[in-house]
Amino acid sequence: MRYVDRVLQPGERVTYVAYISRVLYLPAFLLWVVAGLLIFVVPASSGVRVFAVIAAVLIFGLGVLSFLRAWFHRVTTEIAVTDRRVIYKRGLIRRYSVEMHMDKVESVDVDQSIWGRLLNYGDVIVHGTGVGLEPLTMIDHPLELRNHITAP
Repeated sequence: MRYVDRVLQPGERVTYVAYISRVLYLPAFLLWVVAGLLIFVVPASSGVRVFAVIAAVLIFGLGVLSFLRAWFHRVTTEIAVTDRRVIYKRGLIRRYSVEMHMDKVESVDVDQSIWGRLLNYGDVIVHGTGVGLEPLTMIDHPLELRNHITAP
């Protein structure tokens, strides 16, 4: 059962669920491409072939670690908008969660780079009275999240 489902109050309903962007996996895929290039580009008769294979295996292993880290971050992060509040939770064993009631939300900022605009991801910052949520980074469809938070 998701964290968001466990903390819902009686009569409260989830209106939108946001996710961390799949762009988080990109460094792992780039490392795998480099490893593949090392394997297939360096000629078999070359004296550096052994070093290229060792480097490719190490780079591939780094790609696996990068992929697992991104997967764990994506799976253990929950962002939900309900009809009463915004809920953000990250972590599995060591959990960090923040909630902000909708009547305390003053503004929502969206920050997108050029790549963010092209691939539809960005950072969302929810400002509230007195304090705000920490920046929600690498969010898929950040404008849609903002619209669900600021909708009346």
